[in-house]
Amino acid sequence: MSAADLATKLSNLVGSDVVRSDAVSLQAYSRDATPMFEGLPEVIVAPRNTAEVSKIVKFAHDTNTPIIARGAGSNLCAATVPLNGGIVMSMTKMNQVLEVSKSEMIAVVQPGVTNIDLDELVAKEGLRFIPDPGSRNVSTIGGNVATSAGGLRGLKYGTTRNYILGLEAVLGNGEIIRTGGRLVKDVAGYDVTRLLVGSEGTLAIFTEITVALAPRPEASKYGVAYFDDLASAAGAVEKIISSGILPATLEFLDNTCVVAVEDFAHLGLDTNAGALLLFGDDGDAVSIEQSVNKMAEIAKLASGARGVTLAADIAAADALLYARRCSLPALARLSSMSILEDIAVPRKAMAEVVNRIQDIGKKYGLRIGTFGHAGDGNLHPTIVLDKDNKDEVRAAEAALAEIFALPREFGGSITGEHGVGSAKLPYLEDLIGSTNMQLQRSIKKVFDPAGILNPGRIGS
Repeated sequence: MSAADLATKLSNLVGSDVVRSDAVSLQAYSRDATPMFEGLPEVIVAPRNTAEVSKIVKFAHDTNTPIIARGAGSNLCAATVPLNGGIVMSMTKMNQVLEVSKSEMIAVVQPGVTNIDLDELVAKEGLRFIPDPGSRNVSTIGGNVATSAGGLRGLKYGTTRNYILGLEAVLGNGEIIRTGGRLVKDVAGYDVTRLLVGSEGTLAIFTEITVALAPRPEASKYGVAYFDDLASAAGAVEKIISSGILPATLEFLDNTCVVAVEDFAHLGLDTNAGALLLFGDDGDAVSIEQSVNKMAEIAKLASGARGVTLAADIAAADALLYARRCSLPALARLSSMSILEDIAVPRKAMAEVVNRIQDIGKKYGLRIGTFGHAGDGNLHPTIVLDKDNKDEVRAAEAALAEIFALPREFGGSITGEHGVGSAKLPYLEDLIGSTNMQLQRSIKKVFDPAGILNPGRIGS
């Protein structure tokens, strides 16, 4: 079927006002936030409700047309790049918060609601939506669920997977199912909800999501510690966790990131430090005063410590959090392309793995800055390079292959929160094994018998 015929048939199905096939729109949806991956769709459609999603998916099934559900396109694993053409289904028109129940501490939302909009809305009820990805200002709840997004609060509170109670979803043949519901306790049958969370649009398309909320904390407090090297910072992390404290925030930046952030944001960071450790907690005022002060003392006494500063007020705390959140844009200023990646290793291996990443950078003549979640060993090595320099691009590809081999050596994972997408798919079977890989392919066939949902990703 030609692209023109495809656009016409979809227009007849759901209305021409939600179908686009002009060159500018197609180009805009040809990539997500992942560099080095691009694919032109044939048509974009933006359904307004579950019934329209079901019609579109059934049409795609019957005509064997690839279909990719997309939110804000902020993902960093090339999970929404239409490498096989077909239909990109933009979920941004389905952006309503359908219900907030303070007594049940839940919200029912459509997939196009942004993370920050939901959090700010429920704040009026003294609640919050815990998942806190770095792109929370733009990322949608549907995308959060599709990748089981993590973020800065993952150590203490868990990731998106821990806050999804129920889903309405459309299977690969157009059928609509509901999984889970409004209950914290529900063990009736297989846990299909948990299976769908993190499935990256390969098993079903979410149309309604029931999320668990949490009480908004009374207060929060943050501090920053500097160390001679990352090994010293990692030692402090182990002592903090071993002391019985479970921080709300425990993040690190290596020296490359510290220098880049300071040049970008002018926050007064110690650019001579080998590593920066951002620590913090939230809860009742008395408890967090005790926990944050204890973390500060542990950091001060740790080997290789250079200094510790506690935020005096909310403005200072926001500045410290900004130092972590702006790591990627700060690094991106250093050259014409930045490749932000995501691996996870046990905490005890974190320092050695970061040092190995630095050695890989030296081997290939690349600048690599690494930052991430020190408390859970989720690392974000970021390569900055000249996108027009073919030698640098080839070097980056070779370096990434070596970086993705590290998790298996240390008992980790090729992705802690960004997802597999296209970027990490070549490394998946080596990590999980051929039997597990075949099981995942079998699962996909049950949910998506024609293989039209986000083909070429997990389960393909």
